[in-house]
This record gives sequence, structure tokens and C-alpha cells, in this order.
Amino acid sequence: MLKHYRGTRARRQKKAEQLAEASQYQLMLAQFKKHRIATVSLYLLVILYLMAIFASFVVPYDTLQRFDQFGYAKPSQVHIVDANGNVQLPFIYGRTSKLDKKTFKYTFEEDTSKRYPVRLFVTGKPYHLLGVIPMSRHLFGVEGDEPFFLLGADKLGRDLFSRIIYASRVSLFIGFAGVIISFVLGIILGGISGYFGGVVDTVIQRIIEFIMSIPQIPVWMALSAAIPKEWSGIQKFFAITLVLSFVGWTGLARVVRGKLISLREEDYVIAARISSAKPMQIIFRHLLPGVTSYLVVSITLAIPGMILGETTLSFLGLGITAPDVSWGSLLQDAQDINAIANYPWLLAPVFFVMLAVVLFNFIGDGLRDAADPYSR
Repeated sequence: MLKHYRGTRARRQKKAEQLAEASQYQLMLAQFKKHRIATVSLYLLVILYLMAIFASFVVPYDTLQRFDQFGYAKPSQVHIVDANGNVQLPFIYGRTSKLDKKTFKYTFEEDTSKRYPVRLFVTGKPYHLLGVIPMSRHLFGVEGDEPFFLLGADKLGRDLFSRIIYASRVSLFIGFAGVIISFVLGIILGGISGYFGGVVDTVIQRIIEFIMSIPQIPVWMALSAAIPKEWSGIQKFFAITLVLSFVGWTGLARVVRGKLISLREEDYVIAARISSAKPMQIIFRHLLPGVTSYLVVSITLAIPGMILGETTLSFLGLGITAPDVSWGSLLQDAQDINAIANYPWLLAPVFFVMLAVVLFNFIGDGLRDAADPYSR
């Protein structure tokens, strides 16, 4: 018992010595790991991004593969007990579609005489992983010609889950691209405004106030309307990124300006100025490191705003359009109240949007607590 106590005490002392010699970033990382919700959120977000990157392997079908007889099909029911009460490996029953002559809608009934096993790493339609490696294996699927709709099908009989995962490539990565541009603009213009002051500060602040005074949705609509309709999905992706970045840098610039105004008269800044350091060198080497913690948190919390912005534009028909998919464009099928009432699984993209936003917010909360000792 005494030996165990001494060992524990030695480990704690060693850890304390490591923390005493740790840098600011190491201290932030150690504190972040104590925030369990933020840590779990980070792991889940990594999984979400990996699914997006390897979408062609993760999903059983591509975005355009149609099953004409399964329009608006419900999610497939996975069974482990057959009609005779025997426990089996996961499987689905075959389904037949019938037209209801009263409502003129197709209904689907399970055919218990046909069973299709659900398997991992099944052989399916050939594809190129990451656009390079030829493959035909998919993470999961069914053996046979029966379609497997994990989250149901849309009006054209396309697998909704597959389309959502493919759509996450645009919706998730447009946040990073947009935030990087906004981050650079916010730091440069905010840093120049806060350091120099005077006429430069006045001009930059009036520009920021003008941009912030314009209603956001009309700005998005006006700039998105300028995108040629014949552009490809990749071109539209970058265009929407520029649209969101154009209106997303002003808040960060305001905060950076305020931080630099409070730091530019510190002794170490005056010493750098006396030593003939250039203004941009003082800003980036001496002033901005003092607000690094805030900048890290700002990036994390700005990405959800970019994701929601792209979703809004695509939902309004001003962003990504068919045949390309994003979470917002998938939600266009759910605009009709009758469609939602009869086919509620069309709202599945909403869950993924909410999940991504919540995970980013939890991670941002954890980073804020790790960076600011007074927030705990």
C-alpha cells in the first residue's frame, strides 16, 4: 500500500514539474483534455470529417444511383429475428411497391420470403477512392439486388444517407475554407487598424461599419446571384466561400483592433519600436501572439456560422445546385409541408447540420476554458 502511494505521489510530482516547464500551448492542451465533452466532441468531429473524405467507401451508393421503384421509400428495417422467431445475422426483407389508388401514393410491403444479409465490406459499384485508387468494396451494404436505405430514399429513389455523406464534403469543408479567408482578412485589417490608429483606423472602421450595416441574407443573395449558373460544382464551392468570407471577417477585425489598442503601449512593444522593428513585424511577432488564445477560439466558433451560411444559401437555391449536393440543397426537398408530413426522413440533413454545429460549439467552449483561466 505504501509502495503504491509513493508511486502515485512520484507520478503527480513528475506531472507537476512537466506542467511548470510547459509552454502556453501545452498548458492549453492539458487543460483541454480535462474538458470531457469537448474531447468527445473532437473525436466525433474527426469521425464526421473522415466519413466525408472517404465518402465513396463509407456509403453503399453514389449520389446519382437511382432505384426507380423505390421513390420516397422508408428507411430499411434491419432484422435479427426472422418470421419464424429464429435469431439470425442482420438482414433485411425484400420490399414490393404498390400504388394506393385512393391517395395515388406508393406503399411498400415487406416480402418475408426474400431475405438479404447486411454485411460489412461488400462488393458494390466500382469507384475511385480519393479519386485515385480503384475499388469496389464499400463499408456496408446488402448482398443481392435489394436496395438498402439506411435513412430512406428521396423522390427519385436515391439513397438519402449516401447523398448526405457526399454532401458533407461541401458543407463541412466550406467552413474551413471560408474561415481561413475571413481569419486572414480580420487579422490583417484589424491589426493595421489597431496598431496605426488615426486616419487608417477611421477608414477601416467605417468600411467595417458599412459592411455590418447591410442585412446579411440580402448580401448573400445578391452576391450568389452573380455566380453564373453554368459554373461547375467546384467553381460554385469557391464562389460561395468567397461570398461567406466577404461578410464574415468584420467581427474578428473589430476584436483584434480592440485587443491591439490595449497592447500597443506595453513596454515590450515600445522596446520593439525603439529597436527599429518594422510595424508589420511588431504586429505579427509581438502583438498578435498576445491574443492567440482568442483567435483559436474565434476560428472554432466561426466555422459553424460558415456551415449555416452555406446551408442557407443552398436551401434558398442560391448555392450548390444539382447534380452536386450539399446539406442545404438536400433540404430543398423538405420545403413542402406535405412532403415533411408524409416523408419525415427527408429532414435527416437537419440532424447532421445540428450535429456539426453543436460539436464545433462544444470544442470552442473547451478551448475557451483552456485558454482563459478566469472562465473556469
